[in-house]
Amino acid sequence: MLFNSIDFAIFLPIVFFLYWFVTNKNLKLQNFIIVVASYTFYGWWDWRFLSLILFSTIIDYSIGYKLSKVENTSKRKTLLWTSILVNLGLLGFFKYYNFFLENFVNAFSFFGTPINTQGLNIILPVGISFYTFQTLSYTIDVYKRKLEPTKDFISFAAFVSFFPQLVAGPIERAKNLLPQFYKKRIFKYDKAVDGLRQILWGLFKKIVIADNSAQIANEIFNNSDNYSGSTLVLGAVFFTFQIYCDFSGYSDIAIGTSRLFGFNLKQNFAFPYFSRDIAEFWRRWHISLSTWFRDYLYIPLRGSRGGIWITVRNIFAIFIISGFWHGANWTFIAWGTLNALYFLPLLLLKRNRINIDIVAKNKILPTFREFCQMGFTFSLTVLAWIFFRAENVSHALSYVSTIFSESLFSIPKMEISRFYTLQVLLVIFFFIIIEWLGREEDYALSKIVIFKSPFLRRSFYFIIILLITVFLGAEQQFIYFQF
Repeated sequence: MLFNSIDFAIFLPIVFFLYWFVTNKNLKLQNFIIVVASYTFYGWWDWRFLSLILFSTIIDYSIGYKLSKVENTSKRKTLLWTSILVNLGLLGFFKYYNFFLENFVNAFSFFGTPINTQGLNIILPVGISFYTFQTLSYTIDVYKRKLEPTKDFISFAAFVSFFPQLVAGPIERAKNLLPQFYKKRIFKYDKAVDGLRQILWGLFKKIVIADNSAQIANEIFNNSDNYSGSTLVLGAVFFTFQIYCDFSGYSDIAIGTSRLFGFNLKQNFAFPYFSRDIAEFWRRWHISLSTWFRDYLYIPLRGSRGGIWITVRNIFAIFIISGFWHGANWTFIAWGTLNALYFLPLLLLKRNRINIDIVAKNKILPTFREFCQMGFTFSLTVLAWIFFRAENVSHALSYVSTIFSESLFSIPKMEISRFYTLQVLLVIFFFIIIEWLGREEDYALSKIVIFKSPFLRRSFYFIIILLITVFLGAEQQFIYFQF
């Protein structure tokens, strides 16, 4: 079920009514409604894969419960590795089986020993990368005694399958989300209104910016051999806004929807395109995944505490694995490697934490230096996104080589009308202004409260809704559903 669909527009009010008006006096029943709603939400796509979520839930609930009863170190490690191997085994089979098989066959063929084999027709379960990491964090935290294991199976099932963030995050830690299922939730009007405001902004990002940018980006990337370097730059920029607004738009809708039901999810994007260096960008982009890899991979590998070669190894490990997490394609590994190369000099020179505060905090405009830093960082990011979007590494390299050719200085030309392209560029410019004004908030549209006049606030909401209506096109799936 898509957030930007009629199905969800009907589904959400029904769940909201049952949750607050039918089961509001019984916490366990409320949690049960969330489980049923979540399984319905996910099963709308393909009910067969509900068994995977249920299986992961049972495995990690059981292992967490057993960890509370076992003190022997070796037995605890056995339980932990059972959870890790089962969860990553399922993820590896559905997401990477054909990738490894294909590369295994290619490797033997390269050395003159062809192998005849055929891959499996495997359907990738939507959101498996997200809920797998979510359940793993629970087991690891229980093993490390950072979290008390739950004895409430319904609460745990609700935590694993919580429908607002089930399919594309944020990847919530059990320490933050699970305890919220134990406490009675009280409906708060202001919190619900704020949630609706964030949902509106998420829909604007998705429908107006992401989906329309996708129309242009797809045309250029799919026919890149026919276009000049200047046109390819335009395509890369449109994809840069597409992926940000698509993914952060989903997060906004997820966080806003959660707030309607009395839950608080962590911020997942903190205006990353206003970053002054790549280190700052990665503190602001997909925060729930970045911090997951930091806490469960980078730090256990000794982080930057083991000398220069250990540090270099760990940086490349975390970025390459992060790239591979996104999909079974060498383009994602190339994208992760490129970001590691961006990040490494900052870390080695100990300049990776010089831009901690929000850019131009309490100011209207950035300094010239900050503006140049943001422009340079944005350019590096655009270049990296080319590898993320390309069909394969060869396509990416061809795309980049055309950009750095004489045709870079030509006037961009494409099949899509210039008027439509100009319209999309104008709404992107409008979007950037709102994001800049709201960069000190959890999400940009919350800045609208600076309008003291109710008329001005309502007029602004009307403009947002009007733009959503005008630019509404074909229902587009969220990009991160494939991950």
